[in-house]
Amino acid sequence: MPRRYVSIWFRHLTTDWMSRRKPDLKDKAFVLAAPERGRMVVKAVSITAQSKGVELGMVVADCRAILPSLEVFDYENGLEERLLNALAEWCLRYTPVVAIDMPDGLTLDVSGCPHLWGGEKPYLKDLIEKLRAFGYDIRAAMADTIGTAWAVSRYGQVTPLVPTGKNLEALMPLPPAALRIENETTEKLIKLGLYQIQSFIKMPRSTLSRRFGKKLLLRIDQATGYAQEWVLGIKPLVPYQERLPCLEPIRTRKGIEIALNKLLETLCVRLAKEDKGLRTAVFRGYRVDNNIQEIKIGTNRPSRNTIHLFKLFEIEIPKIAPALGIELFILEAPIVEDLTPEQEKLWASKINHDGEIAEFLDRVSMKVGSKVIHRYLPAERHWPENSIKEAKSLDEEAQIEYTEDLPRPVYLLPIPEPIEVMVQLPDYPPLHFIYQNKRHKVIKADGPERIAQEWWEKEGYFRDYYCTEDDSGKRYWLFRLGPYSAGDPKWFIHGFFA
Repeated sequence: MPRRYVSIWFRHLTTDWMSRRKPDLKDKAFVLAAPERGRMVVKAVSITAQSKGVELGMVVADCRAILPSLEVFDYENGLEERLLNALAEWCLRYTPVVAIDMPDGLTLDVSGCPHLWGGEKPYLKDLIEKLRAFGYDIRAAMADTIGTAWAVSRYGQVTPLVPTGKNLEALMPLPPAALRIENETTEKLIKLGLYQIQSFIKMPRSTLSRRFGKKLLLRIDQATGYAQEWVLGIKPLVPYQERLPCLEPIRTRKGIEIALNKLLETLCVRLAKEDKGLRTAVFRGYRVDNNIQEIKIGTNRPSRNTIHLFKLFEIEIPKIAPALGIELFILEAPIVEDLTPEQEKLWASKINHDGEIAEFLDRVSMKVGSKVIHRYLPAERHWPENSIKEAKSLDEEAQIEYTEDLPRPVYLLPIPEPIEVMVQLPDYPPLHFIYQNKRHKVIKADGPERIAQEWWEKEGYFRDYYCTEDDSGKRYWLFRLGPYSAGDPKWFIHGFFA
């Protein structure tokens, strides 16, 4: 697939933004200025002001001499970057790879995207028209390389759509500055009468390098495609992503479900070809009012079962608010894992209870939350509160067996709580204990079971555990910390039996 890039140039980025915030400025002459060496210098110019002779870098006093009615506003450092970031986020509906081109542009890697809009011409037209509808004065171009797209968007006079393989022809009539070279190099070329790229691009490379430096050769190679240039997007590229633009904005749940089902089918076919299944998926809807609606799902095992995945999303669909309508749907799978055809067959098998359990847990977690469901395995630790660990997945297996020959409570407190006791010495269980201001008389007791701390973890006393039953028939797991020979030991309650 040939690479295709779009370069967007915002000719009056910050002043257009000001006009959007204050519509009464739309047809007025105004500038944004900042202090520099004791004087106010113009940093941004509105379209109207520029048409009347005001230019960037001029001193405000000189500008007012030319145009007394000129309005001046304070320039805000970093404004361009914040605006471009926001615009780049918006452009993600057209391609997953959008980069900021400071100080006034964006670069889009649109390879494989235009066909979703019916071709490159309607794709570029739709992008330009919507940005202009927001109030931005822009120029944009599409080409095989970033350099050519940048050059045509800023200096081109014919067509913004450069055909595949026609980079050199598009560059020929443009001025040297279209190659993104330093001003000093541009001035040298113009002084020598080289007013167009075609005047020097076919000169011997050694001559160009000697007279104008290697940077000129690099820019020529990048623009013509002989040197690779990369786009560093504002968001990491998700390899497994499918897009579905809509001819008309979607406002109904049924329309959302149809779009989701179509994207799931396309994504799962691709996953099947690569023997993979998804663990998480994100479904986004881009509304016409620039709002983004998003829902997520997760699975306990890798899956490419379209029916199962749709059921998980179906629970979350009511959270999507289409409002005036959704014009683009995107489905991403940020986390995927290997899933062989044999494993996939087991998912559909009626005898595979593990697969049924995994799907059941997926559905439950979508209703009550993934943080509510936990699976625990025994850990190689002595202290009871450390003797279990949470499993990372449904397939993780225990390395050791659970303790079954000794009594353990049904509910274990995460942190033992102190109690007051009356006890006979030296190793008898309590006669009674007070827990949460309530006195419990001990009728039956069994123990002690001594559990020591791991010496390599932390030094400390051992614990002597007792299984006790009070006069109401309730059973508790109590322990004494350390021996009586060390002083007055403390007692704790650590769990409750059924």
